[in-house]
Amino acid sequence: MDQRLARVREKIKQAKLDALIITRPENLYWLSGFGGGEYLDATMIVSAAHAWISTDSRYYEEVKQSAPDFKLFQAGYDRNKVLGKLGKAKPAPKRVGFEAAHLTAATLATWNEHARKAGFKLKPTGGIVEELRIVKTPDELAKIKRAVAITDAAFAHFCRALKPGMTERQGAWIIEKFMRENGADNVAFELIVAAGPNGALPHARPTERVIQRGEPIVVDIGARVDHYHSDLTRTIVLGEADAKFHQVYNTVLAAQRAAEDNIRAGVKGKRADRFARDVIQATEWGKTFGHGLGHGVGLAVHEGPRASKLSKDTYRENMTLTIEPGIYLPGWGGVRIEDLVVISKDGVEILSQASKEPVVRV
Repeated sequence: MDQRLARVREKIKQAKLDALIITRPENLYWLSGFGGGEYLDATMIVSAAHAWISTDSRYYEEVKQSAPDFKLFQAGYDRNKVLGKLGKAKPAPKRVGFEAAHLTAATLATWNEHARKAGFKLKPTGGIVEELRIVKTPDELAKIKRAVAITDAAFAHFCRALKPGMTERQGAWIIEKFMRENGADNVAFELIVAAGPNGALPHARPTERVIQRGEPIVVDIGARVDHYHSDLTRTIVLGEADAKFHQVYNTVLAAQRAAEDNIRAGVKGKRADRFARDVIQATEWGKTFGHGLGHGVGLAVHEGPRASKLSKDTYRENMTLTIEPGIYLPGWGGVRIEDLVVISKDGVEILSQASKEPVVRV
């Protein structure tokens, strides 16, 4: 953690700030080893001379145990009091950054009042810690790979359990139960089992819809292991698949392979997206791939880098990336196939090993 703290301090200096207030839970955990929970109530302040964590009594002992490089500020019910202490620090700060993407307007108004009284100005920042988190260490990759292995096994278990009459919600529970019983701390997100027309919704939620024979079933799942996540999507059919399904499925699979065969360190996120998008756009379904090709996965399920029309990222070794092209046809359903990969100078290492055979026989 000392090395990570030093790197953040250098980034703070480069940004011409005297200190940085950090509130995003993943960033707190990455820097200190404390927390990582989505609803964590804590504020971290890092400057050249100080490293503080301000929180309430629910977390005092946890901070002491997991973040020995940081000084605990026991804030009671008012974590904002630490801003007053920051104003009295030596040397006194003048420009203090905050994570603009992770702060409500109401909190910012309160902070501005504290900052005014303390004698410094707040400056919005973006990506200071995230830019350091984006390249994964061997230890981080090992945890992600454990999450991937559990997810692959959970998908295989679901395919064995799948039968006519099962609802989407029952299917999602079968997967979640398996994950939790086989090493996952939690699911990575609300699992998706979307059958038939529901599969045309990229972020569908499981319903009481009964899964029918012959319809596409989009299964988007992930596990969390020791704070790190996985992300996998497969599309399957229960029983026999018709010609249309195979045409759509094979198009999406070809798009994914085009991306996986060409992405490597040095490739830009916009170009990565085009590798897959060009394949789909050459077909009658060219306008049905509405989202970006992929995103990084780590302490957050969705983080940098990105693969999309708007991405400004250039890939580096040991970044993770999902490669998940899709075709979505309202009234019919959808097909999405997603692998999680690690980028290297020579290509990608495909972590996801779940079967891509789309037909499940019963």
